[in-house]
Amino acid sequence: MLSVRNLHKGFGSGRRRLEVLKGIDLEIESGELVALMGPSGCGKSTLLNIIGGLLEADSGFISLSNFKYGTDPPSKVVDVRRNGVGWIFQDYHLIDRLSALDNVIFALELSGVSASEAETQAKEALSKVGLEDRMNFIPDQLSGGQRQRVAIARAISGSRPIILADEPTGNLDVKSAEGILDLFKELCEDYGISVLMVTHDPNLASKADRMLLLKDGVTAASDIRSAWGVGGD
Repeated sequence: MLSVRNLHKGFGSGRRRLEVLKGIDLEIESGELVALMGPSGCGKSTLLNIIGGLLEADSGFISLSNFKYGTDPPSKVVDVRRNGVGWIFQDYHLIDRLSALDNVIFALELSGVSASEAETQAKEALSKVGLEDRMNFIPDQLSGGQRQRVAIARAISGSRPIILADEPTGNLDVKSAEGILDLFKELCEDYGISVLMVTHDPNLASKADRMLLLKDGVTAASDIRSAWGVGGD
């Protein structure tokens, strides 16, 4: 469903140039939850930004469902951001004065969905994340876990095939974080949505279908032990 081939990205020029991604290869199947780990500054967010169409690679190729891109500038891959990828961040990025329902509707309308269709899709997405009874609540009336569920509903609305989650549980307590992971797994299993999740939490990463370790500019299959430098595969 997602295929990344020989992706390179560096910043700067001349002697100050820093090569961050040095030939990334990865594949994610439909309905798969993949955890991406690695030391701070290793390029995890850079990789997500390129997959999400927010940043162009220097070289390489990405195939996401029907989208083909990689080295195209963000202005040329608007459709990827509108219809291919849903984003979830550590901070929920909700509009404070809008209800949960209107937060999701607003995002859909920005991506070109008509008002009537946006409401239908938003209600469906909020139901998928278990917020049927919280649709008319504003963010201040919701717990941290519920706010993140609104953000997840926004990310999956419009039938986007993959969620890119950058430290999605960073602001949550342990119980709420585990609830978000359980929700990810439900979305993967029940609806075939894929999730690529950056996390520093080995306990959460261990619950994913698969782990990848990004280190020295490349990715490798990993387990908890090798990710934290204490042996393993």
